[in-house]
Amino acid sequence: MSEDDSSHRKHGLLQQWRQQLGKWLQGELNTREQLQEVLREAQKNSLIDGDALAMIEGVMQVSEMPVREVMVPRSQMKVIERDSDMRELLEIVIDSAHSRFPVVGDSKDDVVGILLAKDLLPHLVECNKDLHFNIRDMLRPAVIIPESKRLNVLLKEFRANRNHMALVVDEYGGVAGLVTIEDVLEQIVGEIEDEHDVEEDSYIYEHPNMITVKAITPVETFNEYFHTAYRDDEFDTIGGLITKALGHLPKRGEQLQMDGLHFRVLGASSRRVHLLEVLKAEKKDNEASIEAQA
Repeated sequence: MSEDDSSHRKHGLLQQWRQQLGKWLQGELNTREQLQEVLREAQKNSLIDGDALAMIEGVMQVSEMPVREVMVPRSQMKVIERDSDMRELLEIVIDSAHSRFPVVGDSKDDVVGILLAKDLLPHLVECNKDLHFNIRDMLRPAVIIPESKRLNVLLKEFRANRNHMALVVDEYGGVAGLVTIEDVLEQIVGEIEDEHDVEEDSYIYEHPNMITVKAITPVETFNEYFHTAYRDDEFDTIGGLITKALGHLPKRGEQLQMDGLHFRVLGASSRRVHLLEVLKAEKKDNEASIEAQA
C-alpha cells in the first residue's frame, strides 16, 4: 500500500470515528458500552493511542465511582494526636513519609484539623532545644465529605478550593477514612506498576502455576471467570470485597479463604491493594498436605 493510500485510509477512518462520536454527542449512542466500543475502535485504528484510551476510560469510571472505593480506610490512617510534642510529630512524619496528616483529639472521630509536613520545617533547627510548640497554631481546616460522594465531583471541589485531602465520614458521622487528590488522579492516569503487576490489558491472567487478578477487576467479571456469586451492590471491585472481608487495608502477603477460593495479596501500597493471587481452596489444601508429608 502506497503512502498516499495509507494516508487516505487513515483520513477515512478518522472521519468515520468523528461521525460516531458526533452521534454520541447528539444522543444517538445511548449506553456507555456503545461509547467505549467507539473509543476502542478508534484505538484499534491508531486514531488514539492506548494511553489516551486508558485515561478516557478512567475519566468515565471516575464519574461513577464513590469515594469509599479509593479512600484510605480508617484503620490505615496515619494521624497525629493534638497533644503530641515536636519529637513525636517528627517521628510520625519521617516514618510515614506523607505530606499531610489529620490531627485528632480523643479519637479518630475527633478531627481538629490538618497538619502539613512543610509547616514543620521552620522548627526543625530547634528540634534539639527546649521548644514551646503549639500544634493548634499550625492547623489547616479539615474538609469533611460523605463516603458516597462521586470522585468527579470531589476532584472538581479539590481544584476549586485548592485542597488536597478530605476526611470521609459514614452515614453516622464517624470517620471512615481519608482521600487525597492523588487517589482520585490515579484512577485516571493509572499507577506505576511493579514487578508483580499484570502487563496485559485483561483483569485476569493465567500463569503456569497460578492465576493473578487485578484488584480493580469488576465483581461481575470475577464472577463470570471463577463461577462465583459475589454481590456487587456495596463494592464494585474484587479488591473492595477483599478489603471488606479482612476488615482493613490488605498488606502484601496477607491471605484469605472465602467461599471456596484462596486469596493472597501479591501487591499492595499504603493506600490500596493492587494485585491478588487466586486459587481454588481445595488446591491450596492439597498443596499444604503435600508440604506436611514432605
